[in-house]
Amino acid sequence: MDTNNDLDALKTRLVADLDACEQAGGKGLDDLKVRYLGKKGEIYGLMRGMGALPADQRPAFGQRVNELRDLAEARFTALEERAAEAAIAAKLASSTLDVTLPGLGAELGHLHPLTIVREDTIDFFRGMGFELAEAREVDHEWYNFEALNIPPEHPARDMHDTFYVDDGIVLRTHTSNVQAHYLLNREQGPVRMLAPGCVYRVDNDASHAPMFQQVECLVIDEHISFANLKGTMLLWAEHVFGKGTRIRVRPSYFPFTEPSAEVDVSCSICGGTGCRLCKHTGWIEVGGCGSVDPAVFTQLGWDPERWTGFAFGFGIDRIALLKYGIPNIGLLTRNEVGFLKQF
Repeated sequence: MDTNNDLDALKTRLVADLDACEQAGGKGLDDLKVRYLGKKGEIYGLMRGMGALPADQRPAFGQRVNELRDLAEARFTALEERAAEAAIAAKLASSTLDVTLPGLGAELGHLHPLTIVREDTIDFFRGMGFELAEAREVDHEWYNFEALNIPPEHPARDMHDTFYVDDGIVLRTHTSNVQAHYLLNREQGPVRMLAPGCVYRVDNDASHAPMFQQVECLVIDEHISFANLKGTMLLWAEHVFGKGTRIRVRPSYFPFTEPSAEVDVSCSICGGTGCRLCKHTGWIEVGGCGSVDPAVFTQLGWDPERWTGFAFGFGIDRIALLKYGIPNIGLLTRNEVGFLKQF
């Protein structure tokens, strides 16, 4: 067998068949490719016949076969691309679609109002030197209650206020449990701590939800007073609701602070003159605060004779309601696109 003559003859046939296929618009291309490049095709048939050649002729012949195979693959690839382009052109020609028209732009997303308020709050307090801290949302009731001076008989521990997961295990009712974990695992010293997170309470109406987001702030140092607390709250209120916002603190009671207070801000809608939002009082409640009760320091192993501090907390959901004038807290979690597009 004269394999070199076979190779020349095969190349001639291949080129002729490819030219004819191209002139026919690619008709029969797949069958032609199988005939020449298939596992049982003519090119691989030559390669299988190399065994009949003398050993010294095999390298040169193998090189020529590889060159022919590369030529065939390149020509077939070019023909397949042209066939695909022709198919697309034919489809477009028979379609009413105008591909020259500009496409529809993708609508950009944006942050949820709760995320806006949460991130803004974190940025503000971190700018004041507060350290971000967190703890588990499903926690032992000791961290949620006893460590914060909330006794077993306190009504907040009843099942109509607290979600119990198991015996002694609760869904935290406030982010104050972060304080307990944080102070137990830290050496005594100055503290500026910020604890945002989700909390859970058995509640559900227009202004309350069974799950909501809260931010807890804790400051501990020597000679910290209630005046420091009020100044910090005023700076925060002006940042959120604008310059000129006033605050007032009203005596209240929380087991983990003494003295304790509720914090109100002047209504951002009417400026304090009275309107429907503030129920014509000029003030809107935003959270609770107070000086850390010495009993909490003792419970967590800190020296109450040396350290004083203050803590305050507020619901991010409630701040979002007030900041944007949202009438129902449920709108924040319903995923209504029309509502969310406003932000």
